[in-house]
Amino acid sequence: MNLELFKLRELPFRLSPDPQFLYLSKAHARAKAYMESTVWFADGFVVITGEIGCGKTTLIETFLQELQNDVIVAQINQTQVSSLEFLQSVLVQFGFRPFKMKKAELLATLNDYLIEQYNAGHKLVLIIDEAQNLTQTVLEEVRLLSGIETPKEKVLRIILAGQPELNDKLDAPELEQLAQRIRLRFHLPALTSVEMRAYILHRLEVAGSQGREIFGGDTFELIFRYTGGVPRLTNTLCDTAMLAAANKNHDTISQQDVMAALDELQWQEYSSRTGTRLLRVRSDSASGQSGGDTRPRPENGADVPVARILLAAGGRTVSERALYPGRLIIGRTPANDLQIESRFVSRHHCQIITTAQSCVIEDLNSTNGIYLHSKRARYHNLNDGDVVQIGQHELIYIDERGQNRASGEAHAASAAADDEQPGGSGS
Repeated sequence: MNLELFKLRELPFRLSPDPQFLYLSKAHARAKAYMESTVWFADGFVVITGEIGCGKTTLIETFLQELQNDVIVAQINQTQVSSLEFLQSVLVQFGFRPFKMKKAELLATLNDYLIEQYNAGHKLVLIIDEAQNLTQTVLEEVRLLSGIETPKEKVLRIILAGQPELNDKLDAPELEQLAQRIRLRFHLPALTSVEMRAYILHRLEVAGSQGREIFGGDTFELIFRYTGGVPRLTNTLCDTAMLAAANKNHDTISQQDVMAALDELQWQEYSSRTGTRLLRVRSDSASGQSGGDTRPRPENGADVPVARILLAAGGRTVSERALYPGRLIIGRTPANDLQIESRFVSRHHCQIITTAQSCVIEDLNSTNGIYLHSKRARYHNLNDGDVVQIGQHELIYIDERGQNRASGEAHAASAAADDEQPGGSGS
């Protein structure tokens, strides 16, 4: 690309995870803060999930770059390994050459090294990226490593980062002991359309735009429609659009340049390419409405909620939320999908995971927990009429699958009856 044409110092939309270009949306800032908290609190795992290309690796690189000298890090990126290979990889990161060691020797070496460095005043952090690829056997090794401790605290801080299916793996009954040690789970969503625009402008500014308009104001909505706010897709489309403009010797990018890039990439709109994953993209227009439904609707015509929840306090309904397939995060801060402003509610208190067949509510290691029938629950399959206590609020779950099915059958029967009438479409 001709950088002189755009008066830039460097390429603004490279796919490499360069911390210099990190744009901290509210969600990215929270995820980074949670990773930083592991340095100070060695009391459990932190799990960061996000879709492919949402910025997890760039976030990790930024976190690593900002660590102080007293922190020793082992970073594992190759996760399709056996338990023996995993332990060897950790020791390699700590400066050993352990390839002839047997498993017992690997574990003893790791234990001795971690205790030695802890006693020397160092903090030790293990970061595992692409953790969704770890087998249950390797995850059990991770749990055992987390158990190395002194009389005062755990020695090794652990961050697991991966795609959303990592949560499903961690929730397996065989890994319950590991799941109980998870202090925080956080899902990194795609950018909203407003955040995506700020993201593009931020990267251009870092590259040397000095506030010049390089992308036309009418291009951002089009870019969002085809990228869904996923940073990696945004980089790819913006870079290709700049190439298309440069080929015409244009120093600004128009809608025509973006369309030319889309033709070259042969992309369809994000919703049609990703199906239900669109449901993880947050809606700007709805997010500012108190108590409104911030979940984007499917664009395939199936605009029918699976269920809904009523939020009640003091015997009256405060708000109502329709549930579509996807994930809904509930907590005290505005960045949650459903905000409950109460000191009895944690920042990220719980989540509801909805599929076509079921809805599950899961406690996110909150301080005060969630309660059903006066008993604290960590994980519960919701049934029609369930009342979940969250601090001084109640969530009332209403399953609408049966109603939707009955409505569809009645509609089909009515259509069939109409076809049998004279003049109907079937005659």
